[in-house]
Amino acid sequence: MGFLVLLSLLPIFILFIIHIHKTKSTRRTSSTPPGPKPLPIIGNLHQIDPSSPHHSLWQLSKHYGPIMSLHLGYIPTLVVSSSKMAKEVLQTHDLKFASRPSFLGLRKLSYNCLDLAFAPYSPYWKEMKKLCVLHLFSSQRVQSFRPIRENEVVQLIQKLSQFDAHEKGVNLSETMMSFTNTLICKIALGKKYVFDYEEEVELGSEQRSSKLQILLNEAEALLTEFYFSDHFPLLGWVDKVKGTIWRLDKTFKELDLIYQRVIDDHMDNLARPKSKEQVADIIDILLQMMNDQSLHSLSFELTFDHIKALLMNIFLAGTDTSSAIVVWAMTALMNNPRVMNKVQMEIRNLYEDKDFLNEDDIEKLLYLKSVVKETMRLFPPSPLLVPRETMENCNIDGYEIKPKTLVYVNAWAIGRDPEDWEDPEEFYPERFVTSSVDFKGKNFELIPFGSGRRMCPAMNMGVLTVELSLANLLHSFDWKLPNGFDKEQVLDTQVKPGITMHKKIDLYLVPKKRKS
Repeated sequence: MGFLVLLSLLPIFILFIIHIHKTKSTRRTSSTPPGPKPLPIIGNLHQIDPSSPHHSLWQLSKHYGPIMSLHLGYIPTLVVSSSKMAKEVLQTHDLKFASRPSFLGLRKLSYNCLDLAFAPYSPYWKEMKKLCVLHLFSSQRVQSFRPIRENEVVQLIQKLSQFDAHEKGVNLSETMMSFTNTLICKIALGKKYVFDYEEEVELGSEQRSSKLQILLNEAEALLTEFYFSDHFPLLGWVDKVKGTIWRLDKTFKELDLIYQRVIDDHMDNLARPKSKEQVADIIDILLQMMNDQSLHSLSFELTFDHIKALLMNIFLAGTDTSSAIVVWAMTALMNNPRVMNKVQMEIRNLYEDKDFLNEDDIEKLLYLKSVVKETMRLFPPSPLLVPRETMENCNIDGYEIKPKTLVYVNAWAIGRDPEDWEDPEEFYPERFVTSSVDFKGKNFELIPFGSGRRMCPAMNMGVLTVELSLANLLHSFDWKLPNGFDKEQVLDTQVKPGITMHKKIDLYLVPKKRKS
């Protein structure tokens, strides 16, 4: 028995020896960015709140500065928390910081990094980005989906109108997730799919998430799960003991079945001619390219796994981010009645006689666009963006950054930096009315979608969805808190763990149909 105990402690002893060696090596390197002293073995993991890592890193950066080094287990990590340092990483040295870490959860759910978001920087990634930008997210393609976006917003408003008399309110968090889920299904898959043992969300009653959404929520959590395999390779067996590997495998297999069902359905319909009114969805386009090499210039053979990996990106990024931004915007507006009144007055004064605002109408709503920008400043959909990894030595602000360093850009902290923003904690859309600052990757004080090579390619599609749905929610309804609900709790800004920042407590509001 004593021998077994000693054997189980051997990996920890080895890790401790390695840590002592690395610590001595680090002390000899005076050009490392400042940061809190790591503990043996775990490094600085104890200083990071897993439910709100962006906030933990923001607090540390106040003491150690806008460029900070940490150790997450044995992974050397760089955190940047200012627009100046973000520009260094995302523009000046973009190529050196353009890769992705090969974490277990990312590898598994992306079919061993066959996707676009999590694939390491390589010739393969460059080809996949070109394919996606040209065929899936080009301006022409995004515009082709306009009728789908507008029709789904009409459906959303009609559903909410049926329940505006219910004083107990509507779960807007679930409602917006259901809306964006349906929208992405119709854009990517051609129709809304009802998967096995799925229960539709019912407004005005107890909210029940669909099977797909439950799986996507679990995938979101697993992408940011702590894996011993990543941080302490010798202790990878702990992931199995904890059941984390089982959860990951189960979620992957169930999502894979959903993706395969969608592909099989499209394969059955591929030979059928489409009418002129029908728009080819994203799966149609990918299957056509898979079956006809002449439609693309890829150096590799496109397979079902490539399509499934891209589907994972589309579902997670397309569903989560747009719904989260709208919920945060409504939360901020309910907390700021002055801004709520001003943005509704802008919309209703311009379009008093219209029942529905289309995408052309949105272009005239300058204050609404400022509200969206201010929301993304304070509540960026991915507060730490997607983590990067350095590919070679780089010098930033006099500090040497080594290859294989994990890099986090704290967009949430940058949006609150008093060096860039006056009264940074205040929700004040007027700051953008006369400002040229935008979120398209050129102004590093506002980078909710990132910047540079790894910037989100579906940004335009996401912003159109947010602006169109938010404008119609504000145009069609007056909003109030449900009777008996605690305002501080309903409008609380705590967040759920995950790459996308969702409100921890679902937002319940009562929509009252406006008087014509």
